Amino acid sequence: MTKQYYTIGEVSNLLEVKPHVLRYWESEIPLIRPKKSGHQRRYNLQQIETLKKIKYMLYDQRYTIEGARQKLRNDRDLKEEIRQEAIAKKKSKINAAMPAVAKDLVALRDSLVKLKKDIEEMNRK
Repeated sequence: MTKQYYTIGEVSNLLEVKPHVLRYWESEIPLIRPKKSGHQRRYNLQQIETLKKIKYMLYDQRYTIEGARQKLRNDRDLKEEIRQEAIAKKKSKINAAMPAVAKDLVALRDSLVKLKKDIEEMNRK
C-alpha cells in the first residue's frame, strides 16, 4: 500500500532536487500547494506527478519557469475541457434513456398496486 502524503525530504530525494528548489517551484506555480501539517509540507501523489513534469520541462526541455507555468495551465484547461465533454456525453445518454426508465417505473408501480389489491382481497376472504 502506498502512502497518501510524502514529506518534502522524501519528494526531494525522489526527484533528486534540493528541498529549496521544491519550495521555489511551489511559490512560482500555483498548481503546487502541498498540505501543511504543522511546519511540514505534505505532497500527495498528484502533486508529485506534477513536480515530475515541472522538473522534466525545466531540466530536459529547457522551459523557463513562466513557460512551464503556462504549459501546465494549458494542460489543465485541456483536461478540464475533455472532462466536461465526457460529462456532457454521459448526461445525454442518461437523458436519452430516461423515457424508457420512466415507462418501466410506471409499469412496475402498476404491478405493485395490482399486487397490493390482490393481497388485500385475499386477506378479506
